[in-house]
Amino acid sequence: MSEKILRTEYSEEMQKSYLDYSMSVITSRAIPDARDGLKPVQRRVLYDMSELHLDHDKPHRKSARIVGDTMGKYHPHGDSSIYETLVVLSQDFKKGMALVDGHGNFGSIEGDGAAAMRYTEARLKKFAEEVYLKDLDKTVDFVSNYDETEKEPEVLPVRVPNLLVNGAEGIAVGMSTSIPPHNLGEVIDAVKAYIDNRLLTVEELMQYMPGPDFPTGGIIANKGDLLQIYETGAGKIRLRGRIEVELGRRKADRDKLVITEIPYTMVGAGINKFLMDVADLVETRKLTDVVDISNQSNKEGIRIVLELKKDADVNKIKAILYKKTKLEDTYGVNMLAIDDGRPETMNLKQILNTFLEFQYRNMTKKYNVLLQKEMEKKEVQEGLIEACDVIDLIIAVLRGSKNMKDAKECLMTGNTEKIKFRVPGFETDAKNLHFTERQATAILEMRLYKLIGLEILALQKAYKETLRKIREYKHILSNQKNMDVVIKEDLDSIKAEFAEPRRTLIEDGEEMVYVEAKEEAKEVIFVMDRFGYCKTMDRSIYERNQETVDSENVWVLPVMTDDKLCMFSDTGNMYQVKVAEFPTLKMKDKGIPIENVSKFDGKTETILFMLPASGFTGKKFLFATAQAAVKIVPGEEFITANKTVVATKLAGEDKLTEIREIGTEIDGTRDVVLQTVDGMFLKFQLEEIPELKKNSRGVRGIRLEKEDTLEHVYLPDMDGTAVYKGKEVALGRLKVAKRDGKGTKIRL
Repeated sequence: MSEKILRTEYSEEMQKSYLDYSMSVITSRAIPDARDGLKPVQRRVLYDMSELHLDHDKPHRKSARIVGDTMGKYHPHGDSSIYETLVVLSQDFKKGMALVDGHGNFGSIEGDGAAAMRYTEARLKKFAEEVYLKDLDKTVDFVSNYDETEKEPEVLPVRVPNLLVNGAEGIAVGMSTSIPPHNLGEVIDAVKAYIDNRLLTVEELMQYMPGPDFPTGGIIANKGDLLQIYETGAGKIRLRGRIEVELGRRKADRDKLVITEIPYTMVGAGINKFLMDVADLVETRKLTDVVDISNQSNKEGIRIVLELKKDADVNKIKAILYKKTKLEDTYGVNMLAIDDGRPETMNLKQILNTFLEFQYRNMTKKYNVLLQKEMEKKEVQEGLIEACDVIDLIIAVLRGSKNMKDAKECLMTGNTEKIKFRVPGFETDAKNLHFTERQATAILEMRLYKLIGLEILALQKAYKETLRKIREYKHILSNQKNMDVVIKEDLDSIKAEFAEPRRTLIEDGEEMVYVEAKEEAKEVIFVMDRFGYCKTMDRSIYERNQETVDSENVWVLPVMTDDKLCMFSDTGNMYQVKVAEFPTLKMKDKGIPIENVSKFDGKTETILFMLPASGFTGKKFLFATAQAAVKIVPGEEFITANKTVVATKLAGEDKLTEIREIGTEIDGTRDVVLQTVDGMFLKFQLEEIPELKKNSRGVRGIRLEKEDTLEHVYLPDMDGTAVYKGKEVALGRLKVAKRDGKGTKIRL
């Protein structure tokens, strides 16, 4: 049989395969499900531990057994990822609520790794057992495992918003998630408030859940930014460690700065990195008041001690530590989760709404299952009660039967053909029997002691209890409000048993000010490539390699080391960075991302203009936007100490197109030319553009046609010619018109 070869485009096949792979990584490995807040590997580890009956009150079991069982049955991706998951689930310094009770060396907050899985043991925490795994068989759906030999839950019936309680971190293909942990009690309060009023705003919900609660404690220093983070699902949290001052008890004793809590981002290798950074600051004489540093941390908590000189400036030392080390750091929030099979960045209300819808589905299924069981029990109990009233007849049927089948048929249908009655009169009564199959089975299996008077009373009591449960379950299932009551009661019980006090302080901390000792200023060359990596280099190095530097970089600018560099973006912001913050490197060195030293976001912004802060004095600048708003702004408007400034006011979706330095003289001899994307050119006198403040929008420079936008601004006395779609346009030959005209179309 000849082979059939299917021809396909290589690029198309690669694209399809890559997309399939990326979606597999996103949905099946790296990103948590919004319903239970768990990644597949986490869900499988917890479920396997439940199947192994590793309850909180049972002995610990070897981690290797748990890993092997999980890998063989549910997660065929290697033992290292499974064991790492097991370790993280047990670390209370990484999780808001640890789910696994580890026995042995499961790592430390300072970055020490866990012992090999053959040496450690684990079992479930009571919290995981009660809140994450309860009622598995009554709530969630089960699906086939990877080889269809086992069944595993699609999600776990988690009864709290785990996405918030424990947070999540994961890197997929083309996207990542980073959700901070929150306080269990506060999350429950927010859920209850949202149940009571679905119209609550995010700001109102934050009265119950004011912000993240990291297990390492510390301080959130930008309280004002949290609202935007919870409304959009993304943003940055500024974290600080907590520093306490311990005064010497005696004259000979030195005062100490003690770090008792660290930023969540310092967990692991960050602590040793912090110690090394402090040591470097001491060696470079930037921390001259620090005599000694020691790490006295243990299982009880963090304790990093800095011994100080006599009369040391404590505030200055704090400022240096926050500015120059990871004791102040940012935590990037991106609340991405799988919602209805798709990755989606979710805000606070979306997370709570998804959680509640998940609870309603689980409760509906659970109470339908319970109701069905009670209805079956009711059927059996009614049959037994009725049987007790005609027990003599039933005994007669049993004595007259040759086998169980005949007796059961008589009880269900009243068929007495195969029954031989020893006492006359019973046959007629037997024909009226009409028990159900389930009732008949129960009667045949009933023991004689059940006929005791007390047992009959107990049966009647159990029947009443069954009727009560049926009424209760039907009441719960009748409407959503009744479910809400049950959910809130359940949440209250969880909070009462498991909630802990908040550990992280939330405040609007002041920006730390640290003025470094001035060094002799010198000129350096600032360079930044198209990827946003920047550095400074000595002028001599630049002059030797000028052609290469100019060709490889988008921005090349001479600056003084004691100056600041001001960068204007198309979003209308100006970012100001000290030149000293850029590393002075050699030709081959790459530099650092501009995002590391400023709030500029290269994903959403483009830099249009750069200038040293010293270059603003006595100069004027022309601003133009895509919607043709123009204005002239004095340079003094941008002289500020702030790192981020709104350089111009933009209307709607408008963006800055161009910024031109126009010097100081503006008179009737100078012209300006505006060029649109569609090739409309308008030339008018520069003095027609008003001089305005930076927070103004400007005036209309040219009347734009529909869908047309401003593309370039030219100054004929400086530019000479313009190039539009390959054609040179002599700016001097254009007729001078008035501002706010339609302009002239250039013929190609």
